[in-house]
Amino acid sequence: MGEFKVHRVRFFDYMPSAIRAMAFNSHTERLALVRADGALEIFNFADHYFQEKVIPGQDGRAVEALCWVGQRLFSAGLNGEITEYDLENLRPRYTVEAYGGPIWTIGSNKQGTLLMVGCEDGTVKMFEILKERIQFQRNLERQKGRIVSLSWHPSGTLIAAGMMDMIRIFNAETGHATHRMLVERGVGASKSREVVVWSVAFLSDYTIISGDSAGKVQIWDGLTGTLVRTHLVTKWDVLCLSVSQDESSLIAGTSEGTVVQFQFISSTVDQQEEEWVRTRTFKNHSHDVRALAHTETAVVSGGMDTQLVVRPLLDKVEKNTQESAMRKIALPHRSLVCCAKKAGLLLFQFPDHLEVWRVGESDGHGKPGDSLPVKRKPEKLIQLKGKGGDHIYSSALSPCGEWLAYSTVSSVRLYRLQYNNISITKVSKLPKDLCLGHQLCFSSDSTKLFASSRHSSVIVVALNQLECKYLHTLKPKSGSRQPVHLLCTSEDGKWLATANTDCEIHVYDLHKRKLHCTVPIYSSCPTAIAIHPTTSHLVVVHADQQIFEYSLVQKEYTEWSRKLQKQGLHSLWLERDTPVTHVTFSLKNPAHIILHDMFMFCIIDQSLPLPESKTLLYNQMTLRSLPEQERIRHSHAFKICKNFKHVMCVSLLEDHSLVVAAEPVLHYLSEVSKRAQTTLSQFAGQYIHVMGL
Repeated sequence: MGEFKVHRVRFFDYMPSAIRAMAFNSHTERLALVRADGALEIFNFADHYFQEKVIPGQDGRAVEALCWVGQRLFSAGLNGEITEYDLENLRPRYTVEAYGGPIWTIGSNKQGTLLMVGCEDGTVKMFEILKERIQFQRNLERQKGRIVSLSWHPSGTLIAAGMMDMIRIFNAETGHATHRMLVERGVGASKSREVVVWSVAFLSDYTIISGDSAGKVQIWDGLTGTLVRTHLVTKWDVLCLSVSQDESSLIAGTSEGTVVQFQFISSTVDQQEEEWVRTRTFKNHSHDVRALAHTETAVVSGGMDTQLVVRPLLDKVEKNTQESAMRKIALPHRSLVCCAKKAGLLLFQFPDHLEVWRVGESDGHGKPGDSLPVKRKPEKLIQLKGKGGDHIYSSALSPCGEWLAYSTVSSVRLYRLQYNNISITKVSKLPKDLCLGHQLCFSSDSTKLFASSRHSSVIVVALNQLECKYLHTLKPKSGSRQPVHLLCTSEDGKWLATANTDCEIHVYDLHKRKLHCTVPIYSSCPTAIAIHPTTSHLVVVHADQQIFEYSLVQKEYTEWSRKLQKQGLHSLWLERDTPVTHVTFSLKNPAHIILHDMFMFCIIDQSLPLPESKTLLYNQMTLRSLPEQERIRHSHAFKICKNFKHVMCVSLLEDHSLVVAAEPVLHYLSEVSKRAQTTLSQFAGQYIHVMGL
């Protein structure tokens, strides 16, 4: 595997924001979720739950609810606005003011023609969904309290609205309220304490199911407005509900961190009549479950502890398979750390600011596993606050450490750094073409900046001491409208490779300024790409964990790649549930490919045989105990290190030392606990200090 001096970086205090809402599109198998900082994330459940798109948040954007209408995505929040997102250009397409105060909930009819929102002022507002925008249509009969939750009957004729202490049923055509169902406060509850109906679901048989702040899940007859049954599931709040598409299963998320499942079945063997029966309780979260989605085969949940949990239902999937394994998605599926390997600098990307650090130094030597004495401690050189209210989408630090760039949904900013005497200067005049940057990347000699733009194109900009000059735009021939999510250049400055969420990989010849080739499309989305510095081979890792090596000179897969695909990857490698997010190479040993995911980093030695299906994949501890000759005989290409958790970056510096940015698990959990114990909950424009949730 080789020995490295490792800079173990533990000062990247990145912490994901809490999950506020989610919506699942069963037709495209995409899950959209929004976090407390307003960031929107799209996961492709058909492609190993890969996080394929991210739209950063914005100061003051408090999103409370999401809604898919076909392939269009809408959100609403406490700023009183409805937003539709541009999922091709990764930005809000437009916002519409509802003029009803804070919006607590959003939904659409099954036909996809109308959108409704529930407002603080007691109105349910209807909007017509047009081709390009939405247009206000009318208000339903105004109520005295805020509308907290809404659900449209599949027929489109009735709407259920959850409020304070009650549920209202509206006729969608006339706009009048037809029933009022009072919700009990619960045994021993104070009479002055209102019950919040946090969630409602209106089923096709006119059953209404509600979840409230008194810890109850209640079943109602929507035609008569009468209570059928009450299930007390928690002493605290039932915060969200989700119903399966066939309406045979219901899940409820609580502020205790549990998810409770109900199924529409016969409660006893002898009983033929079906009813809603509590069947399972899942405890996958440490704090509030704020959002749920019920897919055909799994329970998807998220909340205060920031993790997205996919819990397969074992009666819907085959047991003891990869499909039946629970997944916890804790960190982004993209790199937030950039390494300037020539300067020994690290760039850390946070939602609203950037940090530049210099790695420490040690002149000591020791045995593998020893901690070396520190000659110079790591040092934070610069903290750069983002300008305006938009959060940061992408950032890059040049290999020489003298240029820094970052992008938001509205602009690209470029800075000149001097890290020896610590100064930073903004480049004030940027080319007008450099207005969008889904991904940013510098050339290896730091003379060019590449910014991915609309329709998978790439803007190329030249950098020098005096100016920043637009050179040209590189465009693929495919006509894809999807954004580029991966960007890399070759060490010799000849090649630029891009990957988009249509699974396309385009390679450009920077000397000739044109498209060189397109890698054959593979069905799974690329999660990491890199170009070998000496062979000009492009290494690609996909969401399904497959690895390909493509010769840019020959325009074909290499012999090693063909052998790998013919033999197949080890089953334990394929069963890993976090994607590889970064690939790099060792100049000291050209046969080594270095890559990492959240829980390990791996050195693939192409000079060694590939592991057979019955070979022990994680064999490093075993090899250490063997004599040298035996060790050689049992060695295989995949050298895996699992000494780190929450790995954010593994990169090689110019002196061949290894930088590993990994956040300690205990630190991560303690930060979650701190956030949950002291939170600011905004309700009706008032901030309430909540302790010990």
